[in-house]
Amino acid sequence: MEKRLKIQVSGIVQGVGFRPFVYNLAKEKNLSGFVGNDSNGVFIEAQGNESDIGEFLDVLENSPPPLSQVDSVFAEEIKVTTHNGFDIRESQNGQAMATLISPDMAVCDDCAGELKDSIDRRYLYPFINCTNCGPRYSIIFDIPYDRPNTSMDKFQMCPDCMKEYTDPANRRFHAQPNACETCGPWVEMRDNTGNKLQEKEYAVVFANQSLKRGAILAVKGLGGFHLACDAHNKQAVAELRKRKNREEKPLAVMVKDLETAQQYARLNDHDIALLSSQQAPIVLVKKRKELSPNIAPGNPRIGLMLPYTPLHHLLFSSALDALVMTSGNFSEEPICIDNEDAIQRLGGIAEYFLVHNRDILQRVDDSVTIVLNDTPRLIRRSRGYVPRPVKLLRDSAHILAVGAELKNTLCYTKDDKAFISQHIGDLSNTRAMDFFHHTREHLKTILEIQPDVLAYDLHPGYLATKWALEESERAGLPAIGIQHHHSHLASVMAEHQIQEPVIGLIMDGTGYGTDGKIWGGEVLVGDYTNIDRFAHFEYVPEPGGDKAIREPWRMGLSYLYHTFGDQAEQYISEVWKELPTDQIFQMLEKGINSPETSSCGRLFDGISAIAGGSTHISYEGQSAIEFEHHMRQSDLPSLEYAIEKIGGRYEFKIPPIVKSAIASLEKGATLGDVSYQFHEMLVELFTEVASIAREETGIKKVALSGGVFQNAYLFERLERRLESRGFDVITHSDVPTNDGGISLGQAAVAQAILNANVSGVNYQ
Repeated sequence: MEKRLKIQVSGIVQGVGFRPFVYNLAKEKNLSGFVGNDSNGVFIEAQGNESDIGEFLDVLENSPPPLSQVDSVFAEEIKVTTHNGFDIRESQNGQAMATLISPDMAVCDDCAGELKDSIDRRYLYPFINCTNCGPRYSIIFDIPYDRPNTSMDKFQMCPDCMKEYTDPANRRFHAQPNACETCGPWVEMRDNTGNKLQEKEYAVVFANQSLKRGAILAVKGLGGFHLACDAHNKQAVAELRKRKNREEKPLAVMVKDLETAQQYARLNDHDIALLSSQQAPIVLVKKRKELSPNIAPGNPRIGLMLPYTPLHHLLFSSALDALVMTSGNFSEEPICIDNEDAIQRLGGIAEYFLVHNRDILQRVDDSVTIVLNDTPRLIRRSRGYVPRPVKLLRDSAHILAVGAELKNTLCYTKDDKAFISQHIGDLSNTRAMDFFHHTREHLKTILEIQPDVLAYDLHPGYLATKWALEESERAGLPAIGIQHHHSHLASVMAEHQIQEPVIGLIMDGTGYGTDGKIWGGEVLVGDYTNIDRFAHFEYVPEPGGDKAIREPWRMGLSYLYHTFGDQAEQYISEVWKELPTDQIFQMLEKGINSPETSSCGRLFDGISAIAGGSTHISYEGQSAIEFEHHMRQSDLPSLEYAIEKIGGRYEFKIPPIVKSAIASLEKGATLGDVSYQFHEMLVELFTEVASIAREETGIKKVALSGGVFQNAYLFERLERRLESRGFDVITHSDVPTNDGGISLGQAAVAQAILNANVSGVNYQ
């Protein structure tokens, strides 16, 4: 029996080969009709045998093209016609789906095969791509996603490429970056003054030989520049660290292929799936053997990724199987994307520059992931994932949430979707703020969103907060302030589309509290508009404010003084003897420049310092990271803790923790022993307070969020322990648990406030 369906498909269905996919599928199923793009996605009319139509719909929903994301397929039966054949129609009214642009994706297997096929016309061509792979978000400046709105506009396709581009049966049909050596971009090798040395295939040969000789190269990639050197060359790695002023922070490594990755890391199935995915993120995996001791010193994990552009593939050879590939920037500045700017900014780091003339319009860092408890989790959500949206439970107003100060991201909401920006980074310099504003304007353009509401963090010193308040006054937009840790909680709730109240274990380094103090070790109970600060770590002074973050020994001294008072001096570590401890004691005694904090992150720093860990750090979170990595599991009991109810709220007391750590050290415990005891103590403490909260509120759902939960041991142990006690545990996966997820939480809270028609959050 013949039937005809009118079908509307929404999601990421434009610029990803969806129309030719539908065309070829319809031909295969002997269907007549047509397919085209409109402002809602893809429209289809399909007519044929009822069983063929059913199979056609099933494939649309369950086996779409690789880069597509089908959110919905709506089909209704209409009158059968006499139309024969199946056509691809032009976009209706010249419109395209503005809200769902595909992220940049790694080169597909088909293109990688052609790249290495000596008889293929794109043999060794560094910009090979098709509708299933290649640049998307990084090369677009406006919508719709058509070639004139991308950085490929200046390259006119040759007849061969145009033939592919217009052939529905070809996988390069309407592939906007389609090109070849005859008509497309090319690479050049320059020295660090900008002089051209080689071009095209000779530039790649020069780059490969330079890397083998131990040179440091700046390589223009998909979303920005990398600084690269041979990962086996200790001297080259050391020199890269020195020139980049990156003393100890781990460096990412790109390896030739999966087989090479397995030589240097212990990979499980989830690691392999992530490394091999078209998102091609950096994956933090357990080391099998060292590439070079100064790539990730003292760290049992290493950040690996596979080549994700054709140019990356061409850099490797039989004599070069692993390259350090770290962000092409200096200090905390955004990565370089422009050739001349890169030479100016990175000329003191790299000897040579492998550049190309396809402009990067949107800088997009490599994404970073880790697998914990068999679940892939994003630590930095950027290339490969942005601008893919997070689905919301219901439609939202147009909200712009401006995020936090560190690991900043923006978030726009539209309909039932939240669009989190790529990683912007730390808003600590002019270049970073320029990146913030560029990203804000670009997303507003391609998403066609004019925000009606602004959402911001309560910290008055955050640059994003200052901008939001100024913009609110300038544009007359309502602005909603949301407490930092509430945003963390709302972020994980929004990711899981949860509406009901939950118990939130929110642990991080710094967040401005509603009492004006520094929070960071919080148990919150509530939802988007009502929050009870159920429990927290006891306040202690943070001598020197932010300086105590960079010098963890200061927090160690503060915890000792808080615990032992005037007797604290006798417990000072030998390694502190050359430090100005007397000065810090005076600051603590007189309360000078010592804001109070309940931070779990600072507790990590302090206990680590007391046990003999780092006194000074060179990157964020280093002390806590090293404390975890020094851990030596044993049968020693966990450190002691105490929970007291004070003024209707529970406090985690500091003295029992410190005293038991000192007692353990006096009995001969090592830094690794105390680390194990401390981590086990936190698991027990958080499980007990969650149980108390469940008993008092009846809530069984527990949410974990905050940068502390990047700690693999603590996170995995705690999640399993809570589940064993009957809790429904919700955690981050698609959104970072660190401050990279704050903007989503801000947007979710702002929307809930608008829905409830209340003036703000009820913080108790």
